[in-house]
Amino acid sequence: MTRRLAEVAKKVGVSEATVSRVLNGKPGVSDATRQAVLTALDVLGYERPTQLRGERARLVGLVLPELQNPIFPAFAEVIGGALAQLGLTPVLCTQTKGGVSEADYVDLLLQQQVSGVVFAGGLYAQADAPHDHYRLLADRNIPVVLVNAAIEHLGFPAVSCDDTVAVEQAWRHLASLGHERIGLLLGPGDHVPSARKLAAARAIAGDLPEEFVARAIFSLEGGHAAASRLIDRGVTGIICASDPLALGAVRAARRKGHDVPGRISVVGYDDSAFMNCTEPPLTTVRQPIEAMGRAAVELLNAQIGGTAVPAEELLFEPELVVRGSTAQAPRD
Repeated sequence: MTRRLAEVAKKVGVSEATVSRVLNGKPGVSDATRQAVLTALDVLGYERPTQLRGERARLVGLVLPELQNPIFPAFAEVIGGALAQLGLTPVLCTQTKGGVSEADYVDLLLQQQVSGVVFAGGLYAQADAPHDHYRLLADRNIPVVLVNAAIEHLGFPAVSCDDTVAVEQAWRHLASLGHERIGLLLGPGDHVPSARKLAAARAIAGDLPEEFVARAIFSLEGGHAAASRLIDRGVTGIICASDPLALGAVRAARRKGHDVPGRISVVGYDDSAFMNCTEPPLTTVRQPIEAMGRAAVELLNAQIGGTAVPAEELLFEPELVVRGSTAQAPRD
């Protein structure tokens, strides 16, 4: 305690007695000095006294990997609206290629003394990615909630769509249409939701040939390239880890002269905006975005209020939405 008082006092340029008055909520300290002491606590990595934890700015970081995939603006709308209802202001942080990184955003958010951070898609879902910035948030006792599967050792509460159920729904749908050669189009090898989808497919298929599994970056172009390989290997049905990947698969099939769904059936994942307006309308597995987003905000708000929240994952069940990109398997 004495060391903390000394370090904070030195950082702010005031006496240890002044720091003590701030930490104990005593009068006789100007608002500017009081705020400077609280900021110094955050910067130096010290935990604020319980009665002062609510003194952080009513800002909440909402960190997204991109906005091109419609699922992320959808999450932002739900989470941002739920935060606003609680009197919290979302600060949208969107990564760009070659631009501000997730770690850079965390540093900026800490400087703004945010009350908490919600990550909806990010490096926490990649086992081989750097995770030091998450540990920094944990060390500072900043409330954090992660949306969709994270690596296990980060210790934050998470809200996820059940990848196992999603694959089971998609696989059984294609199997019911007579498809026997079903391929998976997934994200990178260290991507946790993709790994879960693969494990589910192997469990339900029994014997899933490696050549029926393709990986890609999460983009339409990535889906096109990976789906081309699957089609060349003879699959008639493709289950994709995102809607943009699925749209890439549809384009790949058509570029090869195959009809969708006459020859190749494609199932997406997310049911993001406009998937009912594509040609053909996309069969996809819908994430319950509204319920997941509100649950994430409830978990965050509980932490901000000082309530302990278990560092576990809440799983939400998806829903298969059947449209025009799937049909009976070809007979030849």
